[in-house]
Amino acid sequence: MMAAKRAILLRRMESAHRQTRAHLERIERQISARAERMTTTARTKARSRTRGGSRWTRGDEATFRAYVDELSFERRGEIDPLNRKLSRQERAITAVRAKTISAGPTSKADAQAVL
Repeated sequence: MMAAKRAILLRRMESAHRQTRAHLERIERQISARAERMTTTARTKARSRTRGGSRWTRGDEATFRAYVDELSFERRGEIDPLNRKLSRQERAITAVRAKTISAGPTSKADAQAVL
């Protein structure tokens, strides 16, 4: 395979990897936002308003983490395949990069293609 074709293939693979990672990050943001909304709804209470102080208590954080775990478990059917896909893509990108570096422009196939 010529170096130019490998470079094009590598760019396509990296683009697909970025899209998959963005999809996974979008799901994680959705889970966090929903868990935060659920926490504030479940733990509404009168709190003293301190200037510059956080209104988020340790109990709120524990509840938030529990909701994140619960929602992640519910969406594991989406998350697990995306994580597996990311690892496959990373292995494939690493393999193509290794071939590109080891078989640089001085390889026999590329030299014959130039002639």
